[in-house]
Amino acid sequence: MKITKIETFKYWIEWCNWLFVKVSTDEGVYGWGEGSLHGAIESVETAIHELGTVLIGKDPSGPERHWQEMYHAWRWRGGATLSTALAALDIALWDIEGKRLGVPVYRLLGGPFRTRLRGYASHWLGGVTTPEAAYEGAREATRRGFTGFKWGAFNPALLRENEAKAIADAAALMAAAREGAGPHTEIFVECGERLSPRTAVAAARAFLPYRPGWFEEPIPFENAKAMIRLQQELPVPIATGERLLSRWEYRELLEGGGCKIAQPDLMHAAGITEVRKIASLADTYYIPIAPHNPGGPICTLAAMHLAAAIPNFLILEQMEGERALRDALCTVPVTFNDGHFDLPTGPGLGTDLNLDLLVAHNFRPQPTANSSESLWR
Repeated sequence: MKITKIETFKYWIEWCNWLFVKVSTDEGVYGWGEGSLHGAIESVETAIHELGTVLIGKDPSGPERHWQEMYHAWRWRGGATLSTALAALDIALWDIEGKRLGVPVYRLLGGPFRTRLRGYASHWLGGVTTPEAAYEGAREATRRGFTGFKWGAFNPALLRENEAKAIADAAALMAAAREGAGPHTEIFVECGERLSPRTAVAAARAFLPYRPGWFEEPIPFENAKAMIRLQQELPVPIATGERLLSRWEYRELLEGGGCKIAQPDLMHAAGITEVRKIASLADTYYIPIAPHNPGGPICTLAAMHLAAAIPNFLILEQMEGERALRDALCTVPVTFNDGHFDLPTGPGLGTDLNLDLLVAHNFRPQPTANSSESLWR
């Protein structure tokens, strides 16, 4: 079996582009990968085809071997663009390997620790501005079977104008959400790098009576020592790591105790091959893994297979608002019952894609973000 062709497909989906890669072989077996980077997606697409030259004409077996060759193909390695391109190709190679051998990817990774994966509703309570709406939104999450949800708590414009009011308003919404969710549903707080070490502590103290499951990326991720110091002072767990792209980038954070939950993204941190190693590294510090999962169906399936096969899995993100579209795209949709993903049982990742459903979702350039919304205060 030889790799003969690498194709890419990109589509605008609500707030970003989904980018899929199809790696085909001369025996008709092909694998799907995904590299839906929020931002410079055309750069990722170019990098996929550049890295793909390493694969053309090769036997696709042995994803680890191909990962090493692609990672070291050029002197310059790493960075979001190359790591995302590498992830897309790596996931596709694991898909091919599973299909060739007739087993799910998690079997190739050593077999599942679990057959059901706990999930949480992400980007929940979007646009909520009143305690009444926060209460009802939290109740809706529990009605859907979720035992946890995540919401973006802090208004960036109000933070710039009046920090105390922004934190107080967010705490009032958190109180209402806790009441609506009840005592046994976890509420995770997305901070989006909008706080500083000073305001993060103030916000965490205000939220503490309502038992936040974590504060996600309270400050910008680049300075591991600052995150380490903050976790020592913060009275709630820090979850972070969605923008860390390798085990080397995770090393300082984990060695210093800079988080209580690690969130590698399989689409960006160089795929199944590398995130498996990140999970093993985190396990040596007794840190659980809650994979960042913001993309389309291939991103979700890749995260599911890895999560099943690692001992320190905690919970998996579910972009609930896009579930119907992801399911429609899959020839074998992911089943989600009582707040849990059921593992697929088919070979490889467990599905093919119905890309004809996306013909109206034409690619569009990613709008430039207002950087002032995400800078620390």
